[in-house]
Amino acid sequence: MSYQNFLDKFLLKDKVIIVTGGTGVLGESFVNALADAGAIVIILGRNEAKATERVNDIFSRGGKAFFVKADVLSEASLQTACKIIINNYGKIDGLVNAAGGNVPESVIQPTDDIFSFSIDGMKKAMELNLWGTLIPTQVFGKEIAKTGKGSIVNISSVSSKKALTKVLGYSMGKAAIDCFTKWFAVEVANRFGDSIRVNSIMPGFFLTEQNRALLTNEDGSLTERGNTIIKQTPFKRFGNADELGNALIYLLSDASNFVTGTEIAIDGGFTAFSGV
Repeated sequence: MSYQNFLDKFLLKDKVIIVTGGTGVLGESFVNALADAGAIVIILGRNEAKATERVNDIFSRGGKAFFVKADVLSEASLQTACKIIINNYGKIDGLVNAAGGNVPESVIQPTDDIFSFSIDGMKKAMELNLWGTLIPTQVFGKEIAKTGKGSIVNISSVSSKKALTKVLGYSMGKAAIDCFTKWFAVEVANRFGDSIRVNSIMPGFFLTEQNRALLTNEDGSLTERGNTIIKQTPFKRFGNADELGNALIYLLSDASNFVTGTEIAIDGGFTAFSGV
């Protein structure tokens, strides 16, 4: 195989790839990486102003992008979005389930009564993270199967592997995604062969609007929690959002044709380190 043929396996030229949560901080790194790899990026979300800004930015750099407004927790909304995408592009090659995040009602502070936390808050976190991944997979996965070859990438978290204080609801949601990723990968392989692959990316700690107040003070210095994370991370820093893109491209491209049911940790060694 020539070097050029090797590189071509990583290209996503004209592949139609949906990114839920594409208006978020990590979502921005995802859509930019995919556009740079040649994909037609479908940004799916509710923030029309932010999505339009990102679509215009991609077009200004010579890429291709399209915004479809939809709610990942509404099957009817997603079905409408699916029809729009198929009408415009005729196929779906990939799905990135990037919608999700922490829910304030599911956070347990050290001073809270551990026996009376908000069950409703936990349900809300589980719904956003797990159902916000499962429902889009159900809706768009059917079209990927019709395309005949495609890839689904879910977004996990190191909180599914390590017990992190405070964020119980988020952690349970991400742990459920890990289970779903493996289970669904096996099922679609049994039914469709190697035409649909299902994997996940497991980010470590990246500064986002959701966790910035937890990890940094107003002057930019680290909080006690932020310092603890850095000490537990062998690379001794937080990740940069654009460091997630290469793994995402790999999992969506032909370079990973024999990869399914697995997760790629992008965490600076956080989950590998025992602390000793």
